[in-house]
Amino acid sequence: MNEEAVDAGFTGKELKASRLAPLRVALLLGVALLLAGWVSAQRGPVIYAIIHEQDALALSDLFFEQTGLQASLLRGATGEIISRVIAEQNNPQADIVLGGPSTLHIVLEEAGAIEPYLAPALQNQPADTFDPQGNWAGWHFTALGIGINTERFASRYGDRPYPETWEDLLDPAYAGEIVMTDPVASSTAYLFVQLQLQRLGWDAGWDYLARLAPLVGQFPSSGAAPAQLLGAGEYALAVSYVHVLARNISAGFPMALVVPPDTTGEVGVVSIIRDGPNTEAAQQFVDFLLGAEAQQLFTDITLTSPVNPDVVLPAGAVSNESLQMIDFDPQLSADQRDEVLQRWMELVD
Repeated sequence: MNEEAVDAGFTGKELKASRLAPLRVALLLGVALLLAGWVSAQRGPVIYAIIHEQDALALSDLFFEQTGLQASLLRGATGEIISRVIAEQNNPQADIVLGGPSTLHIVLEEAGAIEPYLAPALQNQPADTFDPQGNWAGWHFTALGIGINTERFASRYGDRPYPETWEDLLDPAYAGEIVMTDPVASSTAYLFVQLQLQRLGWDAGWDYLARLAPLVGQFPSSGAAPAQLLGAGEYALAVSYVHVLARNISAGFPMALVVPPDTTGEVGVVSIIRDGPNTEAAQQFVDFLLGAEAQQLFTDITLTSPVNPDVVLPAGAVSNESLQMIDFDPQLSADQRDEVLQRWMELVD
C-alpha cells in the first residue's frame, strides 16, 4: 500500500474499491445511455391524427407489429391540429400529421412547419399524389358526395327524387334538413366551399354559398358528424366524404349516396413535423403508410380509394376513377384559406 493511501486511511480493500468506482460509474452511464436510446426507439413517433381515432389506432397497431415501434396518438379536428403544429414550432411536441387533404399540409409547409422526406415508395406513385420536394405524401383518395337518410327523406318528401346535383341542394324545401361541417374547423367542409368557388368562379361561388347557408340546419365541427347525424335520422341530407357515407351504408344505416357530377376530391396525406422529437421513427411511419399492407388495412376499414396500386378495393368502396371531378387546384385552395374562412364567418354570422 502506498504512503498516500496510508495517510488517507484507506485499507487494501477500500483502495481497490476506490480505484474501481470510476469504471463502474462509466459502465453504468453507458448502460443508461443505451437503454435511453432503446426506449426512445421503441416509443416510436408522436402522431397528431386528423383521421378517425379508431382508424389511426388500427394503423398504429399494425406499425407496431411490423417495426416494434409504439406510436403515441392525439386526435383532433383539422383546424385544431393545424393551429397546434404552427403554435408549437419553437418546441415541437409531435412528429407526424396524419390525414387531411394536401391543402392543409401546404399551409403547414408555407409556415415552415414541415420536414421534407422523399420516401422511396414515392417513385411508384402518380405525381399528383405527393409534393415533389417531399413535404407531404398521399396514401388515399377522398371525394365529396351527398348522403340521404332514405326513411326521413321519404317521410318529408314522399316520392320526390333525390338531389342529383349541387344546385339541387338550393331548393328551399330542404331548409333545416341539411347538415354539413363547419369549414373553419373541418377540412371536409372547407373542401366543399372551395369546390363551389372553383367550380362556379369566385362571385358565383359565393352566391351559391350565400343561398345554401340558411338552409343548413347544423354546422358541427367534426368531419364525421354529418354522416353520424344523418344515420341517426336527425337530418334528411348531408354533405360529406363519399367513403364516410359508404361506410355507414355498409353498416346497415338507412342511407343512400349520390355523387354529383363536377364534384371534387383530395388526396389524404401525411407529413413530418420539422424538428419533432423522433424524426427517424416518423420517416419509418411514412414508409410503412405508403406500403400495400397499411393501405389495404386502411381501405378495408374506411372504404377509401387507395393510392398504392397493389391494394384491392373492397366491396362498397367507390373507385376514385369512376367519379366525374373538376380540375381542382389545391395550391389555390391553400393560398385563399384565410380570406375564404374570414368571409365564410361573416356570411354565417
